[in-house]
Amino acid sequence: MFLRNAWYVAASEKELGEQLLALTILGEPVVLYRKSDGTPVALEDACPHRKLPLSMGRRIGDQLECGYHGLTFDCSDSCVKAPGSTHIPKGARVHSYPLALRYGLIWIWMGDIEQADQAKICDVPEWGDPQWGLNRGDSMVVSCNYLYVTDNLLDPAHVAWVHQSSFGNAACASEPLKTTVIDDGVIVSRWMRDVEVAPFYAKFVKFSGNGDRKQHYEVRYPSQAIIKAVFTPAGTGTDDGVLHEQVFLMNSYNFMTPIDEANTRYYWFQVRNFDTDNAEVSRQFDEDVRHAFAEDRVVLTAVHQGMTNKRSPNIDLASDAGPLRFRRNLARLIAQEQDNSLITHQPPVVSAVGG
Repeated sequence: MFLRNAWYVAASEKELGEQLLALTILGEPVVLYRKSDGTPVALEDACPHRKLPLSMGRRIGDQLECGYHGLTFDCSDSCVKAPGSTHIPKGARVHSYPLALRYGLIWIWMGDIEQADQAKICDVPEWGDPQWGLNRGDSMVVSCNYLYVTDNLLDPAHVAWVHQSSFGNAACASEPLKTTVIDDGVIVSRWMRDVEVAPFYAKFVKFSGNGDRKQHYEVRYPSQAIIKAVFTPAGTGTDDGVLHEQVFLMNSYNFMTPIDEANTRYYWFQVRNFDTDNAEVSRQFDEDVRHAFAEDRVVLTAVHQGMTNKRSPNIDLASDAGPLRFRRNLARLIAQEQDNSLITHQPPVVSAVGG
């Protein structure tokens, strides 16, 4: 169900304060806390004695004490104290997860520690560039499997119906989609020519009248999406050469972390090429994006329930080509990872030598 050898967002940096933060990630209980120097730590949220969550215990300096019998663990997974015992019991360890800080987010690696390369974290080339404004975004929990969210983020067509008052309008209803498979994901895109600017964007574009609009929906394995919105005066939209000086560009970065098979934690932020230092524009963007994503949450929650309890087979549409390609390729990666894990953990073959 999940690709483990990948970076997922565990929390935003602002979410993790002085208190212990209990999370479920890929179905596993995890506890996060900060050391005295502010460095975040992530441990398995289960004492090896009777599996009481360590998040029900307390911090003692940089160490974590279980609230049941006082077993105490350092931030690297070792038990350093076992009250009432003459020695540290064998097996008194908890798993420690690699973490990384990037883009105001705390990233966690849930798989093989030796493969936890921070270079694999999604690149955001606009981050820190003064020519781009930043909407710091937010997060929410969606009561659905994470693949319904990746479906949604590879589906430009849905905006015509789900987001009629924000991202979409009648122009989004019927224009054909182009699906492109890349090494690390799938892209679904299209240009819409000489169309009315959708309500969300009309507040911010610098030109008047109709425009050419490009929707670029890109999802990378296992669950990171880059949504690019381009609006330029009608007749000037192109993928080649220089775009019009009044072009509107907004890139939305979206990160889905599966909580379990039925719930997803969704993080996002946007960068824009206009009004880069305008706090009011950032506030308005954040408010409007949160509203639009709440519309998605209502639909995706109902989709998960409908698909879980369906009484008849569901069908696929032409607009599902991108999501279906993504699902098939991701399933292949998960199967390969599981096969490799089985090979790695196979007991050695012992040959019998007869005389």
